[in-house]
Amino acid sequence: MTCTFCQIASGELPSHIVHRDGDVIAFLDRAPLLPGHVLVMPMRHVEALDDMPDDLLVPVFGAVRRTSIAVQKALRAEGSFVATNTRVSQSVPHVHVHVVPRNKGDGLFSTRLIWQRRKYEDDSEMAELATRIRTAYELAR
Repeated sequence: MTCTFCQIASGELPSHIVHRDGDVIAFLDRAPLLPGHVLVMPMRHVEALDDMPDDLLVPVFGAVRRTSIAVQKALRAEGSFVATNTRVSQSVPHVHVHVVPRNKGDGLFSTRLIWQRRKYEDDSEMAELATRIRTAYELAR
């Protein structure tokens, strides 16, 4: 079975990438909890966090930190929600970290705790958000 996230990492499937380097890729989730919801993952296939080799921990979680800063700056968010699942509730068997921009009153935990998803209006909305986050990512050091 082919891994969807490996196909995104290889460029085989389209995505709105906000960061890519030799170890890590970060891209907009197509079914976001809130606009600007980014998934950060290793480029190479690792099924779950428990399986991640030590040499990927710093690159992946460094990118998570920078992505958190970037989504907050790009979307003028007050903070972010960062989460990962390990096997249970992991919709794609490729370790990934959710970075979701947060604001007080956004309803994430009151109405969306069960990961209720929304849809972007269209691809141009995703492209515009990806551009904003990608620009802010370069400044997030």
